[in-house]
Amino acid sequence: MPNLMQTLVMLAAAVVAVPLGKRVGLGAVLGYVAAGMAVGPWGLGVVRDAEAILHLGEFGVVLLLFVIGLELQPSRLWTLRYPVFGLGGAQVLVTGTALSAGAWALGLAPAAAVTVGFALSLSSTAFVLQLLAERQELTTRAGRDAFAILLFQDLAVIPLLALVPLLATQGSAPNAGDWMHALKVLVAVVVVIGAGHVVLPRILRMVAAAHHQDVSIAAALVIVLGMATAMDLLGLSMSLGAFLAGVLLAGSEFRHELEANIAPFKGVLLGFFFMAVGMSANLGLLLAEPATVLGLTLALMAAKAVLLALLVRRFGSARRAPLRVGLLLAQGGEFAFVLFSIGATEGVLGAALHDRLVMVVALSMAFTPLAATLSDRWQRARAERPVPAQASPAALDDADGAPVVIAGYGRYGRVIARVLSLQKIPFTVLDNDISKIAIGKRLGRQVFYGDICRPDILHAIKLESARVLVVAMDDEETSLTVVELVRRNYPHVTIYARTRNIKHTLALLEAGAHIANSDTYMAGLLAAGRVMNLLGRGEDEVNTALDAIRVHDERLVQHLRPLKDDAERIDQIMRQAHDEMIAWLPAAPAATPAVAGPAAAAVAAAGG
Repeated sequence: MPNLMQTLVMLAAAVVAVPLGKRVGLGAVLGYVAAGMAVGPWGLGVVRDAEAILHLGEFGVVLLLFVIGLELQPSRLWTLRYPVFGLGGAQVLVTGTALSAGAWALGLAPAAAVTVGFALSLSSTAFVLQLLAERQELTTRAGRDAFAILLFQDLAVIPLLALVPLLATQGSAPNAGDWMHALKVLVAVVVVIGAGHVVLPRILRMVAAAHHQDVSIAAALVIVLGMATAMDLLGLSMSLGAFLAGVLLAGSEFRHELEANIAPFKGVLLGFFFMAVGMSANLGLLLAEPATVLGLTLALMAAKAVLLALLVRRFGSARRAPLRVGLLLAQGGEFAFVLFSIGATEGVLGAALHDRLVMVVALSMAFTPLAATLSDRWQRARAERPVPAQASPAALDDADGAPVVIAGYGRYGRVIARVLSLQKIPFTVLDNDISKIAIGKRLGRQVFYGDICRPDILHAIKLESARVLVVAMDDEETSLTVVELVRRNYPHVTIYARTRNIKHTLALLEAGAHIANSDTYMAGLLAAGRVMNLLGRGEDEVNTALDAIRVHDERLVQHLRPLKDDAERIDQIMRQAHDEMIAWLPAAPAATPAVAGPAAAAVAAAGG
């Protein structure tokens, strides 16, 4: 483990290198790799134990797989079955076989060739997903194909980890004890998944009821690391355990809260992982054998890019997606380090070969952001626009990215949700009251637990994809905080806010709300209209009177906006407005103009 000084130097190097990498267009990942090279054994030499940093950084990959699992509800997995098991399975089999044949042709023994070939067939989940997220390509056709392949590769790690020791035994047949152990592992995995499905949501509901943010963060870490440890004790991948934990909670109302709580730890630990990759690069070997190392690296990336492009094209993608997927997945993966280490321990790979392979994989990772950037620039030079994601089942349709987000699921929010549901308009609901979440779940709504005042929660629910935010909570301070936050970070989103009174209305409009409506005001107008109907007034007369009142009050609110901080003056004008309304209303049917400004400009929250 790094000491305090090493940690400080690593963080300082990242603070300098990552913004610089993004500024020159190379991205954050390559910035982390460069920072690792700078402080590692072949740079300043501040950190010499790259393997320890790599082990620490692997927890970042574990957390990344958990977040990926959160995005995959069982229905999504079923939707992705063809690209995952079809395209992903074909990629591992075809690429692994081709690279194994190439390694054997270069003189490696069959066992070593198979180990090297299939280890190099894997790509870096951490690198690729980070690049896709930075470039907002996760929902494009290329992004979906890349994700499907990476998901199968993560699943394929399990049999590959078991394959290497078997190759060391020169292919001897497994005995009864091996089969019994495999059966025990399978049963244990089923038990862990079943128990997690029942226990995890109950734990999260109990924690949510405490309304303590620190405990929620601790619970999220316990769940992820607990499942990862359980799989590790069974001899399986920790990343698989974290992924399964995410899948188990993908349909939970706590999904976005968990993602937001995990995000800071994931970001820092993934950064350490990328830095460890830079430290692992044996620059001495590169200086001693530059032609060999660079030649093998470029050959690996070229071979994988071509094979991947052909496979993606074969499975139905057109235009730029095959080439894009090929370039993104052309590197070696983090699990290759694990497989090479096992191969060296079991005697399948020699020490010199192991060092060369680690260097090749590290360089291929370092070249990946550069290749992606060059691809971007080449496409821009050809004036090619990104192809929009096709409306197919693989588009991962879900509550995420819905055009409407409702913040607050009290009576007001529930009415809005009901109307939108009847009109088949997709929406996402967010609330931090577990009892309201339970009501929404019983009604079959897409209701999630989370604090909408947190920027990371807004990012997790993909507010950038929404068109309208309905601020439906009744707490004045909270609604103001939400409006200010959304207006500042998501200016394209139209904000419809519920208000309590005229002062609250003015504050919300000043904060950036496009529409500020009081539920009691609107309900009062509706009730007044019904009373007029009961007294024999016609529908046209009622509508004319109510429209006149609305126009008057909208103008009144606009007049009051500059006085939002002068409570005494506001009260005085409100009293005068009542007398003006009495004088103005009889003439209103003939003189009522269109509403000044957009109809959504404002509506008075307290009666005139």
